[in-house]
Formats: sequence, C-alpha cells, structure tokens
Amino acid sequence: MTDIAIIIGSTRPGRRGAEVARWVHEIASQREDANYTVVDIADYDLPMLDEPHAAAKTADYRQPHTQTWSATINSFDGFVFVTPEYNHSLTGALKNALDFLYQEWNNKAAGFVGYGPGGAIRAVEHLRLIGAELKLADVRTQVALSMFTDFEDAVRVKPAAHQEGILTTMLDELVTWADALKATRNPVAVG
Repeated sequence: MTDIAIIIGSTRPGRRGAEVARWVHEIASQREDANYTVVDIADYDLPMLDEPHAAAKTADYRQPHTQTWSATINSFDGFVFVTPEYNHSLTGALKNALDFLYQEWNNKAAGFVGYGPGGAIRAVEHLRLIGAELKLADVRTQVALSMFTDFEDAVRVKPAAHQEGILTTMLDELVTWADALKATRNPVAVG
C-alpha cells in the first residue's frame, strides 16, 4: 500500500495548519488507495540545520533528531505539504525541515495545500522549486484555501464546497505518481 504523509508546515503558536491538515486527513482517509498519516514538524523539534555533512552527499546523520526525522520521511512514498504563506514564501520551519534531508525526498511525489489571504500560492511556488532540487515530483493541482472564503471568521477552517473536489483531484494525481515512482528508488539506509 502507498504511504502518504500530510506534513504540517508551520510550528507557530496559534497556527491554522493542524486544522487544515485534519481536514485533508478526514477526506483522504475515506479513500482506499493509500495510507494517510499526519506528520507535524513541530513534533520533531528540529533546531536550525546542525548536521556536519551535506545531506545531498551522504545520509551519515550525527544528530538523533535528524535520524528520527530521516526514518520518518524515508517511510513515505509521497507527501501533501500543508503550508501557510509568510512574506510571500514558505515558513522557515518547513524550509529547515526539508534541508535536513535529501535522499529521503528523492523520487517521491508531492502535492500542496496552501492557506492564507491569497491561498499561499507564492509559498507553493517556492516549494515546487525546492522540491525540484530534492527530486520530488510535484503534481499540478493544488488546493489554495483563502482566509476570506475558506475559514470562518478567518480562524476555523471551513472550505468552500469546491475545495473538496480540488483536493480529491490533487490526491488522485499524487497517489498515481507516488505509485509510479516506487520502482525508481531504493530505500535509504538510515543510521
């Protein structure tokens, strides 16, 4: 079975990401094409990148937090990145979490659910560029939740009816690519 992580890309107190990820998970869990797991980067307590070696050259991680993060990401075939937009880009916490690893992201699929006043479209654009360097195959369809139309009082996520259809299309694309990419990679040795 294909395993997909729904990654919460914000660690800020008061964030909306956990609620958005729950909405994604509720819809995804009704499907029978993959296993969907919410992964909260806040649970990994990653400091600013503190590994002595570049992840793109070796998976020789020295820090226990990196080893744990590596094992988690290595276990998935694809990812739904749930991200807000900070200053026209993704969060520093998400960028840092991505930078800790390299091979664990390679030849896996990525989809995006952005949220914010403009649906986090620019944050997703940046994620696509970063993902290309990490050899993530991103799908075209993305969910862009507006704080004005997809949240109640700009606080509680309450997506407009059409958003579920967009999410379903994105998940269809994501699982297709995640399945297809399995044959292109070998598991990363962790430890």
